[in-house]
Order: sequence, then C-alpha cells, then structure tokens
Amino acid sequence: MKNRVEELRKTRKLNQDEFAKAIRVSRQTVSSIETGKYNPSLELAFTISDFFEMSIEEIFINERSAIK
Repeated sequence: MKNRVEELRKTRKLNQDEFAKAIRVSRQTVSSIETGKYNPSLELAFTISDFFEMSIEEIFINERSAIK
C-alpha cells in the first residue's frame, strides 16, 4: 500500500523523530511506514490521519486492482 506520510511530514517540516514522538511510535516505525515495508494498524492510521487533519483515504492509497 502506498502512502503520502513522508510527503505530508516534510510539508510540516518535521523530521522522522519529531513526527514519531508526535504520534507516539518509534522513528523506525515511521521509516517503515514511509518506505512501504509496514502497513500501520487501523488505530495508527487514524492517529496519522488525525495528525494531518485528513482522511485515511487521502493518506493511504490502496493499489489493489478491482476484482472483476
């Protein structure tokens, strides 16, 4: 799943450590989310969306193709 976390974090002029502290996770978790190695739990996705004041769908992009 792609996401816009890095883009949005940089727009706020935050480094990974600052953002991690703001959402109460490790810097490694932020890094893993940004690189797509880790998909956050629903609870963490809501925390991130609340932080950026955006919907989850605006931040996390589901790339699954539609089932036909």
